[in-house]
Amino acid sequence: MADAQGTIRRLALEERLAGAVVHGGLIHLAGQVADNADLDAEGQTADILAQIDALLAEAGTDKTRLISVQIFLREIGDIGAMNRAWDAWLNPAHKPARATVEAKLADPRWRVEMTAVAALA
Repeated sequence: MADAQGTIRRLALEERLAGAVVHGGLIHLAGQVADNADLDAEGQTADILAQIDALLAEAGTDKTRLISVQIFLREIGDIGAMNRAWDAWLNPAHKPARATVEAKLADPRWRVEMTAVAALA
């Protein structure tokens, strides 16, 4: 958790980025993509949501504290499949603000990418 001196904590470090950054009472998630790019949009979404749960837990918070989520779909036609996984995961009493757009993703096998901001518990 960030302290009054403005400590920044970086989680899930990779070669070029942190999977999440904790600062100022918030956790900022980097773009999360499925570990298995061969899954369909619903499967990739479920995979990503599990990763989000894990990052939030590592920071000491959970999905009920999400403030906003941005979702990028390779094809906007996948929104129904993505929403099936989203709806199964979402706590309806704690809905975040959300935007969903069609975007060209870095790997053409990826169908979904998500980033989010959540408050610390």
